Amino acid sequence: MTQPERQQPARRPTAPDGLVIVDKPQGWTSHDVVARMRRLAGTRKVGHAGTLDPMATGVLVVGIGRATRLLTYVVGADKEYLATVRLGVTTTTEDAEGETLAVTDASRLAHDDVVAAAVPLTGDVQQVPSAVSAIKVDGQRAYARVRAGEQVELAARPVTISTIEVGDLRAAEVDGTGVVDVDVRVVCSSGTYVRAIARDLGDALGVGGHLTALRRTRVGGYTLSQARTIDDLAQTSDDVPLDVLGLADAARATFPVRELTEAEARALSYGQAIDADDAAVASSGATTAAIGPDGTLVALVEARAGRVRPALVFAPA
Repeated sequence: MTQPERQQPARRPTAPDGLVIVDKPQGWTSHDVVARMRRLAGTRKVGHAGTLDPMATGVLVVGIGRATRLLTYVVGADKEYLATVRLGVTTTTEDAEGETLAVTDASRLAHDDVVAAAVPLTGDVQQVPSAVSAIKVDGQRAYARVRAGEQVELAARPVTISTIEVGDLRAAEVDGTGVVDVDVRVVCSSGTYVRAIARDLGDALGVGGHLTALRRTRVGGYTLSQARTIDDLAQTSDDVPLDVLGLADAARATFPVRELTEAEARALSYGQAIDADDAAVASSGATTAAIGPDGTLVALVEARAGRVRPALVFAPA
């Protein structure tokens, strides 16, 4: 007796090349989002720019098709977060998912105390990453070693924390001890651990601290106002390609722009260098989006030795 043929679900039409700004839900890993986006976009060529922990929500920049090539540059963009720090409680993971290590009375803290403690944490600083980060130690992720019961000590790394804006303090209680919750807005460079900021803020105040909530509100020029939830994206009809932010608009959102002539666009499409349009650009070395006369993204370019050279070409020769 022959088995009936199993009917495969219809594959969605492949989405055009571009970015989707996703509002990542709590409890999802960044890999979970990519896996779901592969189904929604009808292609396996999907990636993301900058991991968010499962407990965190907010902006996750997802690239589809050729836009995945932009992600290497987007990862390095500055980021903005809204976070809640509990002062007076330390945990094994420096966030709310870890086991409590110590509870210290923090009820005496005033707003000015927290503001003063945040000042030395801003600027160009050497930050010790969270022990439960994805940094590799002898070939194994630090968080895996911590979960296996090992003591992990990571070397400090240079980061830039432009802003730690301290909100109102709220009294709370843990096991009969007075602790404090405070909301902070953080603007920082890529590679900064907000959990480590919570830890260091608590240490500076002498009471310890950990992160209880985290929402990323911006990555480079991509903000929550552009973000869509997974549920919203899933409402796209099965026979309609997923709507994306096209390559040129995606590049304009986070890179300075150089408008090209036809001759310049043609030269860059062949991988050739073009003249810098002014001396400042020629010496800056900043990655710039080169946009052709027809509005398409021709290349990402960098100025070196007085010439503008393609770092990544999108337009076919």
